Amino acid sequence: MTDYLAYLILGFSLLQMLVAMANLLFKERLPLKREQSVETSNIRESVSVLIPARDEETNINLLLKDLTRVIDSIKEIIVCDDQSSDQTAAVVSRYANEYPQVHLIHSEHLPDGWSGKNHACHLLSQKACGDYLLFLDADVRIDEGHIERSLVYMQKRNCDLMSIFPSQEMQTLGEKMTVPNMMTILLTLLPLPLVLRSHYPSLSAANGQFMLFKRNTYAEFLPHERFKASRAEDIDIAHFLKKQRKRVSCLTGIDTVRCRMYHSVKEAFNGFSKNVACFFGNSSIIAVFYWLITTFGFIIFPISGNYGMLWIWICATVISRVSVSLTAHINVFESLLLLLPQQLMLGVIIGYSLIYKKKKIIWKGRKV
Repeated sequence: MTDYLAYLILGFSLLQMLVAMANLLFKERLPLKREQSVETSNIRESVSVLIPARDEETNINLLLKDLTRVIDSIKEIIVCDDQSSDQTAAVVSRYANEYPQVHLIHSEHLPDGWSGKNHACHLLSQKACGDYLLFLDADVRIDEGHIERSLVYMQKRNCDLMSIFPSQEMQTLGEKMTVPNMMTILLTLLPLPLVLRSHYPSLSAANGQFMLFKRNTYAEFLPHERFKASRAEDIDIAHFLKKQRKRVSCLTGIDTVRCRMYHSVKEAFNGFSKNVACFFGNSSIIAVFYWLITTFGFIIFPISGNYGMLWIWICATVISRVSVSLTAHINVFESLLLLLPQQLMLGVIIGYSLIYKKKKIIWKGRKV
């Protein structure tokens, strides 16, 4: 019995390694520059940048500073102040007074059955008039040319939705022990190149930090309204669009779009706990089994006397971590050094999500 279990655990580790290597070797990249033919040189597709913001006075200032400096095809920048208790609205108003493309709208109340972010995104979509709708989280940073290159990618691949997992900026030890878990799960379980190339809805992913839609596609399905109560609307939207035979693409490891998701362990716990099960098909049981196998699975090898398999497991685990780090632009040395603390933190996060599953996790002053 232990031999069969050892083979299963080793097989899963090798599968993770192959997926991680595939994501590294066949990584999708944005074009280096915008390419226009003579016939289309005078036709510029416009982008509405849409930003939901709740208590984001520091982050929104940095993001608007980025967006007002670039010369990409930004038609308008609309920020929805989602009942902030800080100076978010005041910061946006200052930019709106100086830059005519910046606009501020307000979410006056949260209707029953809606999550705050989804409602804000829906309100933003109703005000937008660009050919493409780019939803950004307020803690994202954007470099010059990134939006232009994203448009080229969308047009070349004929995408209805293109989403990006931004390069993660991590400064504290707590961030480095928690944030990389998201990329490790994603890049060892899902071959991202197949998100675009496969018709299977299960092979899909998206990240609400950066979601670029064709306007017509968004208007046809109104995805934020459709998934108005979802904690992981980005993943639900990607699955749904693929079921409708729409073209979805998901990229990562692009330095021209960055994000610092959390600034403390407490923020990371609350942030990941509310949607960690979504990475596993909304199954907490699968999440627990994943953590147990990837953290303690190696114990079966010495128990069964398969020390050769133990060394193979170690090599596969190291190769997986290195591949994930290179793909997502995470420090390789820190990734290997913090492998055990990251696994332990993941277990705490999953456990935290289970304990509070029947209660409500507080996120930015709201129960979710």
